[in-house]
Amino acid sequence: MARMNVVLPAMGEGIIEATVNKWLVKEGSAVKEDDPIVEVATDKVDSEVPSPASGTIVRIIAVEGTVAKVGDIIAVIENNDTPSDDDLVKIDREVNRVRETVEETRKEKNETTSVSRLMKSRTPSGKFISPLVRSIAAAEGISYTDLDLISGTGMDGRITKDDILKLLAERKKPEKTAEIKTLPEEKQEKRHIQSAGSGDEIIPMDRVRKLIADHMLMSKRTSPHVTSFIDVDVTRLVNWRNSIKDKFLAAEGQKLTLTPIFIDAAARALYEFPMINISVDGDNIIRKKNINIGMATALPDGNLIVPVIKNANEKNLTGLARAVNDLAERARTNRLKPEDITGGTFTITNYGTYNNLAGTPIINQPQAAILGTGVIRKTPAVVETPEGDMIAIRQIVILSLSYDHRVIDGALAGKFLSGIKDILENYSPGIAL
Repeated sequence: MARMNVVLPAMGEGIIEATVNKWLVKEGSAVKEDDPIVEVATDKVDSEVPSPASGTIVRIIAVEGTVAKVGDIIAVIENNDTPSDDDLVKIDREVNRVRETVEETRKEKNETTSVSRLMKSRTPSGKFISPLVRSIAAAEGISYTDLDLISGTGMDGRITKDDILKLLAERKKPEKTAEIKTLPEEKQEKRHIQSAGSGDEIIPMDRVRKLIADHMLMSKRTSPHVTSFIDVDVTRLVNWRNSIKDKFLAAEGQKLTLTPIFIDAAARALYEFPMINISVDGDNIIRKKNINIGMATALPDGNLIVPVIKNANEKNLTGLARAVNDLAERARTNRLKPEDITGGTFTITNYGTYNNLAGTPIINQPQAAILGTGVIRKTPAVVETPEGDMIAIRQIVILSLSYDHRVIDGALAGKFLSGIKDILENYSPGIAL
């Protein structure tokens, strides 16, 4: 009899722990290698952990509802086989992955300390920042602008540890809604009566909705949002796509929607205007090398998730269509992996699906901009011809770009939108069908 510990595997960039949501097996259950055995939830995505080997689950260690760290033993499997060389290699590989994740976490902590040392000792207005306060600010992503807004209670207006902890506590106030559950029942009922009318239904937010709510609030607090709009004549593009979609499906085995085309146009424009493909770190602007485009995807339960197409500018239309279809399907069936939703540098959201003309999307932090696409509809428009201007029915879509006005000005945003407009109105797919 050989026993094998099942450990919580490394689950993607920056993830060091997960909540055990639901065991899919019981003690005594027989499992095969790669069978899903437990559902876990991180602050990024829910996913399933596969069995590392075939055998019998003899012990479940991490009970449902508990939090396990990467590398923790969550169960034990027993089988009658002596581990083969391949099995030992797999085990060794997983152990190394866990060690690398733990090491990366330690490295991030050291880097935060190093960053705090590199931070300036005074805010733009001259307020002194101690090394301790700089360290907390670096760890929590608090900018110099935010620090400057703090009224220091120390000598000569210095910002103290208590001052910055108070700021962090105020930022987390929305999370206090969860405290209602800890109140006695009679107080809960009284509080519900105060906040809801007779006959109203109280629906607690699920975990994903809470994460979305916190992320949206954080984004609005972090970035001064500005939204610019432009309308695009996509008549030729729509006609072309309609004329080749059946042929594309037969040749590539993929449905061709307009989403990969918009992603292709955005990737080309980001390559031309790299200062849109950025993030902010304190007083520094980080220009991203890779163009990783997230696509906001609605889930069956009404929540939202943003899977990411990595290196979108390096893929042709066929590759983008394949990636879009794959990620959308796995998002709807809850099969996304943590690495599928991390690393985005720019996001596209499509509210045209619901016949909406335009919107003002919220930036997906730590990115600096997000593109919204409205519904494509037939509209009377002025068309220039050699014989003069005339009114014609055209297919028009409104694009909206929300951007962080700290680092992106209206001129750059306007040029970027105009660049996408030009690409779409003169679209060339770069593939032969």
